[in-house]
Amino acid sequence: MSEETPICSAKGCRVAAVWVLAWNNPKLHTPERRKTWLACEEHREHLSQFLGVRGFLKDVVPLAEWEAGAENSRGDDAGSGETGSGGSAADR
Repeated sequence: MSEETPICSAKGCRVAAVWVLAWNNPKLHTPERRKTWLACEEHREHLSQFLGVRGFLKDVVPLAEWEAGAENSRGDDAGSGETGSGGSAADR
């Protein structure tokens, strides 16, 4: 795994991410804003439930699909997305 490989956002996990969990806290963010956590296969359900019970979870998408969508939608603000590459969920 290279330094650029996105890793799971679950605390202490260093496994490569394969899922993007797009979320939004309506008390803090505008409706269209999407923050993201990354998840490995093992932690996808746990992180989804954590966000879901709070009403924050908006979408769960395979990382490859999310990155392909970002490539297709980049304009003058390329690189300004929210997708993180690691760290614990508590850090975001």
